Amino acid sequence: MSKVKVKLNSAGVRELLRGSEMQSVLAGHASDIMGRLPDGYEQSTAVGTNRCYARVTTASYAAMQRELNNKTLLKAVGGG
Repeated sequence: MSKVKVKLNSAGVRELLRGSEMQSVLAGHASDIMGRLPDGYEQSTAVGTNRCYARVTTASYAAMQRELNNKTLLKAVGGG
C-alpha cells in the first residue's frame, strides 16, 4: 500500500466554511429547529472570522422560563 498525503488549501477551506452555500445550509438547519419550537425563539446567522454560524436563542421571558424548566431548545435540537 502506498501512503497518501493530503494537504488542504487553507484559503479554499475557509472560503467554503464562510460561503453563501454554507450559510444557506445552516439557515435551513436553524429553520428546522425553529419549526419544532413554540413561539418566543428567534434565529440568526452570521459570518465569523473563520466560518459562518447559525444561532437559535430565546427572545421572550416566557421562552426563557420554558428553557430553564423544560430544556425546550435542547430537545428541539435532539439532545435530550
